[in-house]
Order: sequence, then structure tokens, then C-alpha cells
Amino acid sequence: MDDLEIKIAITYKVPKRGLTLNSLLRGLESDRDSIMRAILATMLMALEEDSLRTLPEGFVRNGHQSSPRTFKTSFGIVRHRMAQVRDLKGAVRHPLETRLRIVPYRQYQGQELEAAVGQAIHLSFRVAAQETRRLKGAGPSKSTLWRRLQDLAETAGAWPPLKHRPFRFLMADGTKVSLQDRGRSLGKAEMRWAMASEEVSQPLELVGFWVNKDWATIRRELDRRLNYRRLRVLFSDGGPGIEENLLSARMQLQRCILHGQRDFSFLLYADGVKGKAQKPLLELLDHNPLFQLRKADLEALEPGDEPLVRKLVKTIRRGFAELLAALPAEKYPKTRTYVENFARPALAFFDFWLDHRCWLPLTTNAIESAFSRAVNRIKRIGRRWSEDGLLNWLMIAFRKIFQPQLWASLWAQYLGRHHRLRLVSLRVEHRWVNAIT
Repeated sequence: MDDLEIKIAITYKVPKRGLTLNSLLRGLESDRDSIMRAILATMLMALEEDSLRTLPEGFVRNGHQSSPRTFKTSFGIVRHRMAQVRDLKGAVRHPLETRLRIVPYRQYQGQELEAAVGQAIHLSFRVAAQETRRLKGAGPSKSTLWRRLQDLAETAGAWPPLKHRPFRFLMADGTKVSLQDRGRSLGKAEMRWAMASEEVSQPLELVGFWVNKDWATIRRELDRRLNYRRLRVLFSDGGPGIEENLLSARMQLQRCILHGQRDFSFLLYADGVKGKAQKPLLELLDHNPLFQLRKADLEALEPGDEPLVRKLVKTIRRGFAELLAALPAEKYPKTRTYVENFARPALAFFDFWLDHRCWLPLTTNAIESAFSRAVNRIKRIGRRWSEDGLLNWLMIAFRKIFQPQLWASLWAQYLGRHHRLRLVSLRVEHRWVNAIT
């Protein structure tokens, strides 16, 4: 590693009166970009001179480019006419481009896009580009930002290895999103995601997301990505296809209690029971102790309270029996089937406590809350997405929102940062020029 010494001479006009610390800092801040541009331009020339001194055999100098290359950086625009060399076959090359791995035809190099891409996870591409320019003084256009995010996701956005992780709990959910292709609406499609944790007390981690894929396909992908044999509990809100495809023979099913209570009135409506006619059946459901439980109350129970827990389970089951008795199949076919399918898996958390003395989550609120930031960006800020564009955005958002420890490694992989400049010394001296004493 060679040392490169750059000498900088800076001259300031200093007012005799009225200078404050804030105005001093503001002045230095406004000049910082000019200084950085001058340093970069000097370093490009120095590195190019060094490359030309050590040309491989068979290469000869061939002047410079007719037009300078433009580099748009966080501290402004720097232009440089690259020196050219010619080999024995007449091919023209640029030593500086080779040495610094400069990507041809790109004014914005990858290093300058991290701030803008990070903003685009939370803001629209247009606003993210504007905000980056406001904060950094320079930044890409919205279309450049969009293209480079796609490139980043496709180049470095692979899933980290998860097969070795001992996940035991799996939760899945989905929502509708609007898709488009080259400005033409493709209507609504399902966006689905899955999260997992190793222990009940640990937060859920994102393990997959999909657009326009059925649950059978998702199960096959999760089989390849996770050690599925280790999973023991599946949490579901009762969405079609989740239990049929994601529940294995080794897993218990825990239905979301909140969704069970909320969906009951919709099923009654589907059976033709509307308005005030629903009231007696809704009251019968609400009287079931299951829907009065709170996680904090359950966690206060101790192993010696097992008889109380078993008595509570009997009371809840009796409540469901009374509800089913009030729902004859010929009059309430949809509602009765729903309650029959809900009643047993809704109580899985009691069985788990009796076996392990810890409580499972009673709802799927955790996965809905964890993914709400992404859903808000997708539905409220970016209204319509292409399928590939949405998947690429999700892959970058996964690292920015859900696994921030992977954000730095994503950029290191994308930029290929193997060696960096190391500041060896910094000497600053001053003297007054034409000072009146």
C-alpha cells in the first residue's frame, strides 16, 4: 500500500466583526463539498498517473477521452477526462476505469445511492429522490433510483441461510395488493408472508414473502428454506389455504381468537342473518370466557393453578356447545361449519401450557403489526406495483426494516468493498496573509 500526500491550501477572508460560531460552522459546511470535489479530482489524476507509469507490455498511451466522464457524488459533480491506452490490436482502454472498477455509462456510482435507497423503503421513489437531494446536496432522479434498487435486489438480494435455525413457531398472513404492467392495471393479487421464531418469548423473524403465489407453492419454498420438521406450532387467522398447506403432522394449530370473534358476524351475514337479528347469537358468543381472556392474566397463572385452567377449558367448551346448539346446520350452514372448525384449534394454547408451562400468543397481531410498516408503504404510498418491482422492493425492505444487521453487508457485497483508503496523517497549519498589525 503506497502513501499519497495531497497538499491543500485554503484561504478565507475573515470578517473583523460579527463572526459567530454558528456562522463559522455554516461557512465551513457550505465549503465542505467544494473541498471534497477538489480532493476527488486530485486523487483521480494521481491514480491515473500511477497507472500510466506501470503500463503492461504491449500498451501505449493514446491521449484522453474527447469528453469528460461525469461522476455524480454526494458532494456534487466531478468531471474527469480519462487517459486512454491502446494495445497491439488497436483496442482502446482506460487504465483508471480498470483500476477503480468504474462501471461504464453510470454517472451515479453505487456508493452514492445508499441514502436514497434507504429513503425509498419508507417514502415514494419521487419523494426519496427529492429528500436525498435536499439533505445531501445531490442525488439521483426517481427513475434512476428505481432502476438501481432493482439492480441491487437482483445482484445482492438473496435470502440468508435459515436451514440451520431451530425455528419452532410459524405464523403466516396475507393481503391484497394492486399490480400493474407498464401502466396497465392487472387488478388485485395476493401478497403473502411468513414469520417464525425459535422460542415463544422471542420476536418473530421474517422468513419469506411472495406475490401471486398460492399456499401450496409457499409450503414447498418454506420446505427448502427452513428445517420444517422442527416446526411445532402454526398460527393462523383462518385464511383459506393456510392450514391445509402449511400445517404438518408434527404441528399444532392455534387459531387467532380475535379473528374468530370478528369473523363470526360476517358468517352470520353470509347465512342471511343481518342487523338486529344477529344480536342474540353475538351475545352468546361474547359470553364465552375464551373471548374475555387477556395474555397478562394467563401469564399470572402458576403451575399450581392447573385445576383452575382445566376447569376454564371445560367452561369454554361448554360455551361452544351451547353456541352450536343455537346454530342448526339447515339454517346457519356457513356459521356452524366455521364454529366447528374454529373451536378446537382455538384452545391449543391451553394444551401447550399444560405440556410446557408457557403461553402461546392468542392472536396473529404480532405478524400483522410487524409487517404493517411495509404494508403501509405498499398500499398507501406506492399504489400499484409490477410483480418483480414489488418483490425487489420487499427484498431490500427485508434488510432495512426486519434485519437491519444485514444492511451493511448488503452494500458491502453489492459494492465489492474489499480495500478502503486509510488516512495516515492529517496536519493543519495556519498563517495570516496580508494581515494588518
